[in-house]
Amino acid sequence: MNEPLSFARAVADFRDGTRTPRAFVEQCLKTIAARDRTIKAFVTLNAAAARKAADASTRRYKAGRPLSPIDGCPVAVKDIIATADMPTQMNSPIYKGWRPKADAACVAALRQAGAVIVGKTVTTEFAIGRSGPTRNPFDTTRTPGGSSSGSAAAVACGMVPVALGTQTQGSVLRPAAYCGVVGFKPTYGALHTGGIHLLSTTSDHLGVIAASVEDAWRGAAQISLGAPSPGVGFLSGAGDAPPASHQPRKLIRLFTRGWTETDSETRVSFDAFVDRVKARGIDVTSRDDDHEVAELEHQFENELDGHVDLIAYEMRWPFEDYLARYGARMVGARIRELLDRAGGVTPSDYEALLATRHRLQRAAAAVLARCDGFITLACSGPAPRGLAQTGSRTFPSYASWLGLPAFSLPLLAIHGLPVGVQLIGRTGADSTLCAIAQWMMTTAHVADA
Repeated sequence: MNEPLSFARAVADFRDGTRTPRAFVEQCLKTIAARDRTIKAFVTLNAAAARKAADASTRRYKAGRPLSPIDGCPVAVKDIIATADMPTQMNSPIYKGWRPKADAACVAALRQAGAVIVGKTVTTEFAIGRSGPTRNPFDTTRTPGGSSSGSAAAVACGMVPVALGTQTQGSVLRPAAYCGVVGFKPTYGALHTGGIHLLSTTSDHLGVIAASVEDAWRGAAQISLGAPSPGVGFLSGAGDAPPASHQPRKLIRLFTRGWTETDSETRVSFDAFVDRVKARGIDVTSRDDDHEVAELEHQFENELDGHVDLIAYEMRWPFEDYLARYGARMVGARIRELLDRAGGVTPSDYEALLATRHRLQRAAAAVLARCDGFITLACSGPAPRGLAQTGSRTFPSYASWLGLPAFSLPLLAIHGLPVGVQLIGRTGADSTLCAIAQWMMTTAHVADA
């Protein structure tokens, strides 16, 4: 299969004139034409607009005036994110052919930075319901993960170097982990979500899936700089350059319930990875060595299921209205299940769920203050077979629930199938986490079990 295509490595060629953004986009479009009939990552492609934007970028580079570090970067957009020039259809029959009147804030920011919007990628229904047709590039009988299915598969195939995704529980990190690419979910609220069809206002994150940590960071940074998040401001450390690679001093390994879902080969592979990290002089501890970590994990396990209740309650609008208006056409059983679940959540229950999250955020902050981050898996093993289910979301759900920044890094492989390693950082410390992620990618090489 095609290797992921890094934009960061191409920019020097644009600047010295040995290559152009138009040629780079043509390479992407050629790969899409060759692979997407099988992979089915895209639901809409706008090649004419992409070529026009790439030509404008080429002229800017020739004049020595690129707009930003991502000027000319081809980007794919998950199809729950509004684009004024293409339909936004949510993988739902009730939105078939729907055209927004304006771009989402993130898309507008990317265009202002000179990025080239190539097309819209497949999502599960409203990012939580029935799966789309996208296949895993490493094995087309397996899921690419969800709900940012098409975005992860498109990057993995080299169709684009960067794609936008969203995450309520695991929908950026898990597909990135299954498809062997980088997933970045910033601190909750760090990236503007205006123009995105949200599920859970207090849980949903905009994220970036990319060929490299640098590409993911540059994309997120330019979104933040171009569209500051209301009431939050900017992604910490956002600027033209990514943070320099930095070796951590101490990491805490999490043993959460996701480990009950993993197979023995994945566990052995991750253990060997941790041993490689320790061999570099890094202190890696766990609940077995630290009472406060053990207590935090105990609280996680007691309360995690409440996050689903919180999501279900916050989904009531607009999904109850959708169900009332279009019942027979709302085919996703998962959406109906969550609305049924929401019916059992009272206003006082909801207030208690919010209070629980705040308490756990404080507890996690106290532990994270003593280390450089948490380390664990981003998925429970290689992507499972079949397309109907998108795999377990348990491993990435903790960071989503608490709004913590997280990366999925393609650092493990089981019989040729990728498995992501997850780094989780302190609230607002996204640039610090990015520096550690860069170090991990250059130092702790992929090992295949």
